[in-house]
Amino acid sequence: MDHFLYRDGALHAEDVPVAEIAASVGTPFYVYSTATLKRHFTLFDEALSWGDHLVCFAMKSLSNQAVIKILGDAGAGMDVVSGGEYRRAKAAGVPGDRIVFSGVGKTAEEMHLAITGGIRQFNVESEPEMVVLDQVAQSLGAVVPITVRVNPDVDAKTHAKIATGKSENKFGIPISRAREVYAMAARMPGLKVIGIDVHIGSQLTELEPFEAAYKKVAELTEVLRADGHEISRLDLGGGLGIPYARSNAAPPLPTDYGALIQRTVGHLGCEIEIEPGRLISGNAGLMVSKVIYVKSGEDREFLILDGAMNDLIRPAMYDAWHDIVPVVEPVPGAEQTRYDIVGPVCESGDTFAKGREMPVVKADDLVAFRSAGAYGAVMSSEYNSRPMIPEVLVDGDQFAVIRPRPTYEEMIARDTLPVWLD
Repeated sequence: MDHFLYRDGALHAEDVPVAEIAASVGTPFYVYSTATLKRHFTLFDEALSWGDHLVCFAMKSLSNQAVIKILGDAGAGMDVVSGGEYRRAKAAGVPGDRIVFSGVGKTAEEMHLAITGGIRQFNVESEPEMVVLDQVAQSLGAVVPITVRVNPDVDAKTHAKIATGKSENKFGIPISRAREVYAMAARMPGLKVIGIDVHIGSQLTELEPFEAAYKKVAELTEVLRADGHEISRLDLGGGLGIPYARSNAAPPLPTDYGALIQRTVGHLGCEIEIEPGRLISGNAGLMVSKVIYVKSGEDREFLILDGAMNDLIRPAMYDAWHDIVPVVEPVPGAEQTRYDIVGPVCESGDTFAKGREMPVVKADDLVAFRSAGAYGAVMSSEYNSRPMIPEVLVDGDQFAVIRPRPTYEEMIARDTLPVWLD
């Protein structure tokens, strides 16, 4: 569910007409719904109410300060994967004891930052990382809590570029080697083993892969406890998917996911952490764009928008689907046509959809990309020297720009000339 609905013939973000935002900030832009963000976090929080838990928002999906503050104030933890994300979480007021540091390439500098600034745990992904973390911790006179990310070799049945739990993926250690790696960690004075971490991928639309992975985690918990390790926390990752096409069958609900976790690992008495990103932020955002031209080709119509692949890269990178709808509500039985929907970037890959059937639109009409809150603005760029587009937050009947569009002068001024060219 989201809070982007047609009302009186116009698409609204909560109680604000989308066209009103466009008139104020220009196009293209992202707009997020506070009510949707809060609702989706609450669904996860309630799904785990049967035991001790923390829902950590995966900041890589959407890292604007306003969004982090909304979720942090609601009680969410944060899952960060870089020093920059850690700094963003702290700047938004999230305390260190609610920040989990994940990622395969943590540097010594990032470790130092998180240890001195406060951290809930590091999710360690390799022995070399463990060695460096131990050295940094000892240099600071600290003992840091860790989980070890295990790779359960489970097929998440998702896009190959967002699968993370198979043996050929770069993440974690093979679960078959877990006992020796945990034994190594136990010998390091700067580290304190507290649990197990697993994450098998993103945009999962079935529960079976989660069940297979969590059963392996449950078995490993018993083995490691028998070896003398304290396993009091299980970080089960994220990955639950969303219905990008409204015609799709709905993926499992957070309540179903929570029940699965209780069924597979609830008997272990561990505190549970999960790291949802897409399901909290995905349907909480739209990208809104304007039609520049409708162009007739040899055998197709092109809808040329002012939004481009640098603004929303998912279709070009993952062949991802986004429902694209007019901002003015079509009348029942309105004429439909098929468009190749494209942007102005000088690449054929700057294509959002091919042969997409939708109501007839014309130049200057507004269209909205649904389910664009996750992996939208965070993956955007200034390719073709196109300024980053604004992010807007709606709360009821009010809206505010939470990341402005830079001017061309500001964008160009970030370049500097060496002295021999000045």
